[in-house]
Parts: sequence; structure tokens; C-alpha cells
Amino acid sequence: MLNKPVLVESLIVFIIVLFVHAVVWDRYSWCAVALAVQAFHVQFKWDRLLQLGGAVFQFRTAANSGLLPASMVIPLLGIAMKERCKSAGIVYFERFGIVVASTGMLVALFLSVIAVGITKPVPTNTCILTGVAGSVIIYTMKHSLTVSEVIEVLEVLLIFVYLSMILLYLLPRCFTPGEALLVLGGVSFVLNQLIKRSLNVIEGRGDPIDFFLLVAVVGVILLGLFFTVLFIFMDSGTWISSMFFHMMTAVLGLGVIMPWLYRLIQRNPLFWLLQFLFETQTRVYLLVYWTSLAASACGVVFYQNAKRSSESKKHRASTVTRKYFHFIVVATYVPGLIYDRQLLYVAAVLCLAVFIFLEYIRYFRIRPFGQTLRQLLSLFLDERDSGPLILTHIYLLLGMSLPVWLFPRSCAPKGTLSGAGALVPYSGVLAVGVGDTIASVFGSTMGEIKWPGTKKTFEGTMTAIFAQIIAVALILIFDSSVNLNSSYARILVSVSLVSLLEAYTTQIDNLLLPLYLQIMFMA
Repeated sequence: MLNKPVLVESLIVFIIVLFVHAVVWDRYSWCAVALAVQAFHVQFKWDRLLQLGGAVFQFRTAANSGLLPASMVIPLLGIAMKERCKSAGIVYFERFGIVVASTGMLVALFLSVIAVGITKPVPTNTCILTGVAGSVIIYTMKHSLTVSEVIEVLEVLLIFVYLSMILLYLLPRCFTPGEALLVLGGVSFVLNQLIKRSLNVIEGRGDPIDFFLLVAVVGVILLGLFFTVLFIFMDSGTWISSMFFHMMTAVLGLGVIMPWLYRLIQRNPLFWLLQFLFETQTRVYLLVYWTSLAASACGVVFYQNAKRSSESKKHRASTVTRKYFHFIVVATYVPGLIYDRQLLYVAAVLCLAVFIFLEYIRYFRIRPFGQTLRQLLSLFLDERDSGPLILTHIYLLLGMSLPVWLFPRSCAPKGTLSGAGALVPYSGVLAVGVGDTIASVFGSTMGEIKWPGTKKTFEGTMTAIFAQIIAVALILIFDSSVNLNSSYARILVSVSLVSLLEAYTTQIDNLLLPLYLQIMFMA
């Protein structure tokens, strides 16, 4: 029997796919539609595998596979980037967008083939559909990509295969198949880009903040893999192991990551970072302001844990309490987007590295803070944190930061896109900071009419749409660089579709919603 919420979620994704291709319909549009149709069919095979326990790895059980919404993110993002850079006349990034779209399609197709291959009995109709979609995609790639671009796509696919086998084995129940596709596909692409740029360094070529993002992401992931393998053979909770952890972190950071970044930016990374952070008085003010917000967030954590100690019956923070952090993040990102987006870019990278590093300390019980972090953060767990890692706060940071990191600066003549594209950096603020927060708070406190088959309410969704429209009006007032050029209908449709997707998806909405809103703003 088909799951009605999954059908509605799939319908919304199909509408978004057609919405993106409404302006320009070309060969990539046929590929996107073919991929969406086959992902829709394979999604139910994955759901059945998860229900019967037939999947090779252990996935998160409180959600469906999420294959369709995850499969379309990277291809649509690449197609939207291609069209924006094509209209700006930037050929290099137009080709880059095609590579991103092709990579996303091939990785999603590979995950579909895996599901079909391990399903017994073999679903004939789904196999035929997957074969047709694969033929359309491969035929288009053959006539669209150069030899070097094909090799690059295959390199990302190879990295994805190996990363999936390693991380899904080491981190059971942390992802759904769709979330694994989105997260590991993105990490695979970042790793391939870093290797490619490291082998072809040209002095003065490339923005240092882009290199900083690539090295930071790859560095913290390699650090985690190293310690995961190491602590298989030794107890991570002892003082000796903890001292070794801190020592090896310093050695790998100063001996591998720093020289790697030095090779890319051709200057001392520490001196560059300090000079960048304190270059202007505005940046100093922003850093002081952000430090005070970080202190207030820590204060909320300590206060809520103190309340739990006095009220022994309370074991989990309420939805409203968890949304405090969403409000703090909005207060953090909005001034950065208005006054200094480059500083926000770098600060978000630093925060991501710190968050992941602290999660390593918590996960491995590294002394002296590992056990304390476990106790403090356990209050804020929800059903999505069913695996050994706590990822919701990292997903929140990623959801707010990805629109800033993925903004096509080189294809924006004056640092901003025209029309609805001007709101691309604000996608995380609107979708997660405003929409998701308001929907959760109002839905849980005042909502009465539930969407069929879900726990989400009609009142929460409508309030979220209304709040995001008000937020867009406030952005127009306070950010003079935003010029919508009468794109109000497109903005309303985009916000409404993403809010409906939030009501029906069981995937990590902090990660999925900002990317879909960014795609529709860029299209």
C-alpha cells in the first residue's frame, strides 16, 4: 500500500522540478524528469527494503528512504547554476554547473541501481525504468561533457562509493538513504575539487575563502576517519588516549592541513585568517556581536540542563526550547548577510569545523570534556538522532550556510543576482530560521488541523508562509543590495512549495529545505 505523505512529498518535488525548467527546457530537463520518475519508483523499493531489514547498511528507521527529494537536489542545483552563469557569459562556471548536474544524476542513479539489485524478487518494471533513465542521462552526458569532465564525474562517483562503504558501516542509523546521498555526495564532490585544485595550483588563481572551505571540510572528515580507525584498537575514554587525541590533532592540523592550505593560497594561513577577520572595524563589531550570541546559546544549554536536574521527570527539551537556537542563528546570519558576506562565509566554515570537532570529543568521550558534552547535549536529542552521532545542530549550521557557500559570486555582476536570485544567500534564513521555526512553534502550540498522514498542522504551514513573506519585506528594507525586480509571484510560489515540503518530508528539513528554496530562487 502506497504511503500518502510520501506521495504528496513526491508530488511537491515533481512540481519543483517542472517549476525550475519552466523558463528554459533543454536536454538537461529531459534528464531531470527521467531521473525524478525513476527515483520515485525506486524510492518505494528502498522503503520496502528498510521495512524488511534487507538493506546492506543500517539506516535511520524513523523516516522513509527520501530518495526522490535527495536525488533531485544536486542535479537541479547544477542546472540552475548553469543557467545563471550562461546568462552572465561566464563559460567556466557554466561548464562547472553542467559537471555538478551530471555528477548528481550519476550518483543518484547509482544508488537506485543498488536498491534494485538487492531487491528480491527483481522488480522488472523498475529495472526497465531505471535502464531507460540511465540511457537518457548517459546519452546526454556523452554529447555534453568533454573527456576531462567525464573523468571528473567518474572520480566523484568512485569517491562516493568508497566513502559510503566506510561511513555507513562506521555510523549506523545516522542517515536515511536520501540523506546519505546528499551528505556523502556533497563531501565526495568537495574532496574531488580539493584534489583537482591541489594538483593544478596557479598562483593568484582562485579565492582564498573557497580554498579555506574545501580544506576545512576535508580536513575535519579525514581527522574523524583517522581517529575512528585508531580507537578500534584502543579505549578512547582514558586519559592516555585523550592526550594522544589532542596531540595527533595538533600534528595533523599543523603538519598536514596548514601546509595544504598554504600551498593553495600561497601565504601563511594563520596570518591570512587573522588579517581577514580583523581587516575592518565592521568585522570587529560583528565578531564581538557573534561572540555574545554564542555565549547566550551556551547559556541556554546550561540553563535547560539545570532545569532538568531540578525536574527529574523531564528528559527532553520541548520543541519551543529547541527553536531558541533557530532564533539565535537568525540573529547571527542576518547582520552578516547585510554587512559582510565574506566574513560570514569564513566564520561559518570555522563554526562547522568547531562543531564537528566537538562532536568527535563527545562521541569518543575524549577527556576532560567528552562526558560533559554527552550529558549537556542529551537533553536536546530528538527522533532524528537515532545513531551514535548527534547531527541536528550541524545540519542547522549547514542549512543556514550552504546558500552562502554555494552562491555563484563569479556569475553575479555586482555581488548579487537579479530578481528572486538576490534572495539566494537568505535561503537558509527564510526556510529554516523563519519558516521551519514559526511552523514548529505555532503548529505545536496553536495548530489543530493536521495535514493528512502527518503530525504537521495547516496553521503552522500557513503561518510559516506568512512569516517568510514578512521576512522578505524586511530584507528589502534593510538590505539595499536586494532588488527583486517584481519577482514577487515567483517568491510566493517558492516559499509556499518549500513550506508544503516541510510539512510532508520526514528527511532532515534543516538541510533539504534551504537547498530547494535556493534552487527555485536561482532558476
